[in-house]
Amino acid sequence: MAQEIVTQKEINDIVWRACDTFRGAVDPSEYKNYILTMLFIKYLSDMWKDRREQYEKKYGGDKKRVERAMSRERFVVPPECDFDYLYARRDVANIGELINIALERIEDANKAKLENVFRNIDFNSEAALGQTKERNRRLKMLLEDFANPKLDLRPSRFGGSHHERDVIGDVYEYLIALFAAGAGKKAGEFYTPAEVSILLAKLVQPKPGSRICDPACGSGSLLIRVAKEVPGQDFALSGQESNGSTWSLCRMNMFLHELDNARVEWCDTLTNPKLVEEDRLMKFDVVVANPPFSLDKWGADQAEHDRFNRFWRGIPPKSKGDYAFITHMIEITVADTGKVGVIVPHGVLFRGGSEGKIRQKLIEDNLLEAVLGLPANLFFGTGIPTAILVFNRGKKSKDVLFIDASREYLDGKNQNRLRPEDIDKIVRTFKAFKTIEKYAYRATVDELRENDFNLNIPRYVDTFEEEEEIDIVSVQREIDGLERQLAGTRKEMAKHLKDLGLSS
Repeated sequence: MAQEIVTQKEINDIVWRACDTFRGAVDPSEYKNYILTMLFIKYLSDMWKDRREQYEKKYGGDKKRVERAMSRERFVVPPECDFDYLYARRDVANIGELINIALERIEDANKAKLENVFRNIDFNSEAALGQTKERNRRLKMLLEDFANPKLDLRPSRFGGSHHERDVIGDVYEYLIALFAAGAGKKAGEFYTPAEVSILLAKLVQPKPGSRICDPACGSGSLLIRVAKEVPGQDFALSGQESNGSTWSLCRMNMFLHELDNARVEWCDTLTNPKLVEEDRLMKFDVVVANPPFSLDKWGADQAEHDRFNRFWRGIPPKSKGDYAFITHMIEITVADTGKVGVIVPHGVLFRGGSEGKIRQKLIEDNLLEAVLGLPANLFFGTGIPTAILVFNRGKKSKDVLFIDASREYLDGKNQNRLRPEDIDKIVRTFKAFKTIEKYAYRATVDELRENDFNLNIPRYVDTFEEEEEIDIVSVQREIDGLERQLAGTRKEMAKHLKDLGLSS
């Protein structure tokens, strides 16, 4: 009898219900690490079990040949470290410690790909999961939730290995999106909404062979989305993330999408970048990011003596790191062809001082290609309107395209969303690079100079809608007619009341 194929929705629902174990007792920004790590263990365990079964069938149970084949797999799950082993011991008093040991051994067995990934997660933490009895109860429930027969993550359950990779990667991102929705302002630290990631990926147009980087990569969703725009698997991914827990999520996310070779460094991009080759910053064909907005204390005191000389156009104010990220991103692009796509708050478009001077220099160097205004309330944790800046070292003209896409979106209850048709219109307009009345404007560098290099979108895209003229005489005539009707109705009502003996 054929095995039942499990749907994406069924998987999503199972793992989301597993979160009930922690809701109300543990902060979502904390328990996401436990849920996502347990999903990762289940994935590794089921994949490992599946491969072993295949080799045992292929080699007729020859243990030596099976073990030799297993040792050449893309990862290793040591004995007594898989999900089934932990689930069988879900009632023991030290279950949290056993999970920690299993994670440590998995990490040691896969150092090249998973070193330090589980350093920031402690399943035996009293501070995070409560005292022993309560902690054990929660961990037992978590293991039981993930033991659901429908949460069998072997490729055969999804109709093939390629589809399986998509399903597991998608459920991971589904969870991250839901955690972001409940994380308030912290959400921006690890997640960029899928629709915005898709838009940004299409704007930077990565090509086969591209080296792609996100220097503020969070959980990696934007980086993965850009990779999906490249036909085939001919690309190299790199990223940097300063938050240790988020860096771990990103490494696991890459692994679940079978992007094991992505290089993701745990570091502060502005003060201590680690994507370095021979003491020089690595160069990339495409650089994208959704960096923290107006980051305070970003490292301005060290910028003047930056060993990579990134801030030669000027040092951004110490209380607003937006142009520090922009500058870094431009400096790590390949000369003559590199592209940058960055999400920014609107203040970046018009603030003066050192930011104004840096902005002017970037425009005069003919690096800025487009300024795109997005709708408000697209991002978790903030309702402010944002913009996307596209820089291109291989620009064909000196003009800059302005697009006002702020008025076209799906109005959601808690958060607005870009629809596929909104994204398509933006991308078509960007590629056409032409003025469209009340939507886009192709500005010359002289026009930018006349505006003192202020990039505020309404200066270029006129979205003003003239109100229809009101015919006062006609309106008064209509009011007079309504008043006559009302007087007649009152007279009729008084007559009826009198007939009924109800007249005052």
